Amino acid sequence: MILAGGTGDTRARQLLPLALPAVWGALAVVWKLACPIAQDDSMAPRVTSSIVFFSVGAGLVLGARRHLALQLRQIREVAHAAQQVLLRPLPPRIDGLAIAASQLSAARGATVGGDLYEAVATPYGVRVVMGDVRGHGLSALGAVAAVLGSFREAAHDEAELAGVLRRLERALQRHLRERSRAEHPASGGAEPDCPMAEEFVTLLLLEIGPEGQLSAVNCGHPWPYRLDRRAEPLSTGDPLPPLGPFPLPADIPVHTCARLLPSEALFLHTDGAEDARDGGGAFFPLEELLAEIADSSPVSPAAVIRRVHGALLRHTGGRPTDDIALLVLRNDRARVPAQPGEAVLRRRTRTRSAASNR
Repeated sequence: MILAGGTGDTRARQLLPLALPAVWGALAVVWKLACPIAQDDSMAPRVTSSIVFFSVGAGLVLGARRHLALQLRQIREVAHAAQQVLLRPLPPRIDGLAIAASQLSAARGATVGGDLYEAVATPYGVRVVMGDVRGHGLSALGAVAAVLGSFREAAHDEAELAGVLRRLERALQRHLRERSRAEHPASGGAEPDCPMAEEFVTLLLLEIGPEGQLSAVNCGHPWPYRLDRRAEPLSTGDPLPPLGPFPLPADIPVHTCARLLPSEALFLHTDGAEDARDGGGAFFPLEELLAEIADSSPVSPAAVIRRVHGALLRHTGGRPTDDIALLVLRNDRARVPAQPGEAVLRRRTRTRSAASNR
């Protein structure tokens, strides 16, 4: 009863803008049919009738417009709330790391699409995920929700990044099977042989330990850039295939990178940033822009996001053809002494980056 009453009250409030014009219209019809003056065919009564009916028509149009604007505003508020839950805003600081993020959706009117990111503080360090679902826009939100929901739990439960990745793979496979059954009901609820075989997710998992130790698992995703007076890709080896088309290997390689020292930053992105083109077909010069930004150290994560975001909009004319996600984190923790072998590891990382660039 309470629910029915609440629903009725809501509908009454929604129809309220149309009530007064409707009353005017009813009075105008009664006046036209019942008033003797309105039956007169002389000029003055005809002009009066025209004014009355024009006023009623204008009132109905304005009332309908107000009603539709109210509904549109409510729909946008609900969509915004849902999008905030799915890809919730990151706090400015997590466990000594300054963080900023941004999202550009290729779908008009949407603030999220097929790209995903999240950062959480766990007993094992700050763990970050950046991913890109095949396709873009609202159709990719189901896979985004499955991966993010699994990551937010597995990041706290699993002691190793490899365990986190396996949990994400299982969540994605469950989502693809459920979606395949929903889109192919003729199968009678049986498990499909190849559920959504063309669906996949590129994924990057990072773990930043208490002293800046960096570990990474990469499934077909662009490597992030380290920003420290210059911009260099954090490339430490060949990535795994994207999640979805192929099963994970029995032994998942977890790459150990050089430490993220205090004042150093990482720039994470999806391939939409590097693949963005202008009207002439030229690619967005991401690495050159990051090198220019990194020249002033320490960089501000929020300032980096604003600058890259604005440059991408200018380069694409405000209409990117693919979803783009950006995330910057800077180590603001106290400086710790260099660890044995760290200089060698950093030199090896830079050598691999230079070799991959060639």
